[in-house]
Amino acid sequence: MMNTISGNSIWQAPDLATMDEHQMWRNAAGRLSSDINQGADHKWYKTLPPGEMLPRNEALGGYIFVCNNETMQEDLRRQLFGLPQKYKDSVRAITPGLPLFLYNYTAHQLYGVFQAVSFGGSNIDPTAWEDKKCRGESRFPAQVRIRMKKKCKPLEEDAFRPILYHYDGPKFRLQLSVPEALALLDLFKEEEM
Repeated sequence: MMNTISGNSIWQAPDLATMDEHQMWRNAAGRLSSDINQGADHKWYKTLPPGEMLPRNEALGGYIFVCNNETMQEDLRRQLFGLPQKYKDSVRAITPGLPLFLYNYTAHQLYGVFQAVSFGGSNIDPTAWEDKKCRGESRFPAQVRIRMKKKCKPLEEDAFRPILYHYDGPKFRLQLSVPEALALLDLFKEEEM
């Protein structure tokens, strides 16, 4: 059963004891898609090139954060994900309850399933990933607080890459559409520990 968190997220499901967590996320995604199609007003941020952002008519269904072997331990220990400054506005679109994933580019694996427990923001913890040149400033100020939602085996690149939107060769968009997020959740459901 999915725990509710304070804040209004489309990913928070009604308290239905008979519904499994995966089905709740599917239902929330369906509600979000219908809101978009009915012209719901959504705020979009434009600090990234268009190829790196979801189209304006698509709802944010999830988000992938990036790390390496060194920063991954800090991500998990602090229960905080972060990205460089250019992602600041993109990360602000994250709301509590949104499914999140962590891509380790050193190991070429995707970890999940995580959940946002705060709104995305700037310098939630400025001491995280501290910049050695500028004390008190984070190298990754676009941040969100997280919690482990479901412990699963990491996905190898060839399993998840076909699902993602690619631009500029092998690079993939970090913002996930609702269908992309649901497809990743399906893959992780098969890898539950």
